[in-house]
Amino acid sequence: MIKSPLTEVPYRYFKEFIAPATDRFAFLNALLDKLDLRRSTLTIAGHRHFMVFPPLEGQSLPEEEKKARGHGGKWNGTALHVSSVPIVLVAHYDRVADSPGANDNSAAVFLLIETAMKLRQKKSKNWIIIFTDKEELTCGEGIKSQGSYTLAMGLRRAGLGGGRFFIFDACGTGDTLIISTTADHLMKNEKGLGITKTRQAVQQLRNLALETTRELHMDKVLLLPTPFSDDAGFLRAGIPAQTITVLPGKEAGPFISLLRNKPGLDQALVNREIQQQVDRRLIPETWRRLNGPGDSYPRLTPEHFFQVVRFACALSKK
Repeated sequence: MIKSPLTEVPYRYFKEFIAPATDRFAFLNALLDKLDLRRSTLTIAGHRHFMVFPPLEGQSLPEEEKKARGHGGKWNGTALHVSSVPIVLVAHYDRVADSPGANDNSAAVFLLIETAMKLRQKKSKNWIIIFTDKEELTCGEGIKSQGSYTLAMGLRRAGLGGGRFFIFDACGTGDTLIISTTADHLMKNEKGLGITKTRQAVQQLRNLALETTRELHMDKVLLLPTPFSDDAGFLRAGIPAQTITVLPGKEAGPFISLLRNKPGLDQALVNREIQQQVDRRLIPETWRRLNGPGDSYPRLTPEHFFQVVRFACALSKK
């Protein structure tokens, strides 16, 4: 039997993170300090993001960059320089009001914290982890209101637009890795040379994800449209991104059949207005519980957490 990680670091802090009154920015800020993960904070358009970096370990860097990238420092969006194209792993830490947010998206945050700890231990270098603010939108808000949109604009200005971005969202419930095809639907009616290049870049990210699952001999992997996530904001800002999520196999299988027989169901996952017109019972139960009180701690499947961390670590070595 696989031991549950929920009593181990960092997961022993999980229940406090999802408590109703928790200031999640302050809590995450303190936790990254406690775990001695080198990080900077970035506030842009009123949204506060975290960027976690590999240890410096005596690297010779300009003083400006040392200050910008230093533990607990604030990145100004212009000082960061990278010599190679990093893997960028992303998870949003905000949640909908009145929801515990256990799966959406606290689990992925903690999974990427564990990933950062393992990558630090292995002395891996070519990665960045970002915890984004304002993924969740309220009624009437569009994609440009997402924190990932204005963040992506800043990353492009800083020369990080060429990074390989992977979004981890709702990764805490299930045994089947889902490589999202939602970007295809978001770009479906777009035209022009730029969008052609973006489609090609997204396909390259998807191929990289699939290649990684094959190398790890992961046998429960599917390509499926998934709910709206930070990839929307990144794509709108011109940065290709690939979303990764997880579902229980018993939900994923029937959903594949429904997608074949129910035209428009894929669009319902992307477009919230369409979603309101669709029988929600057609959507996997795990996704139906997102953004509500049912997104709770008991529904998590911590016995499968190691698979996502293993996948994220392997991606970061690419």
